This record gives sequence, C-alpha cells and structure tokens, in this order.
Amino acid sequence: MDKSTPHEILQHIMESSGTRQADLVGVISSSGVVSEVVNDKRSISKAQAKAFGEYFKVSPSLFI
Repeated sequence: MDKSTPHEILQHIMESSGTRQADLVGVISSSGVVSEVVNDKRSISKAQAKAFGEYFKVSPSLFI
C-alpha cells in the first residue's frame, strides 16, 4: 500500500474532525496560504506541521 502524503493526511484529518479551511486560518497565516496548503499547491513547512500537530493533537511528523 502506498504511503499517504502529508496533504492527504491533512485532508483526511480535516474531514474526520469536521474542520473547514476557515477554521485553520488562525492556526497558520492567511486564508490564501491555508487554501494553498490544503489543496497541495504549497508544501507544509515545519512550523505549519507543528501548528497542525498542536491543533489536531497529533504528531507533527504526520505532516512532514
């Protein structure tokens, strides 16, 4: 089985928890950056991975 990408993991966690892109604006920067990250147009930085980990209460390594 193929390993999921950080973006796929993010999308899965968002879907499972009912989190919308708008909910992440306070977690990482602006709505434009959130949209680009969620839609795999921008890679997830280490700082963003840490913020996602804290927000979703999971290991930041999932997003790297």
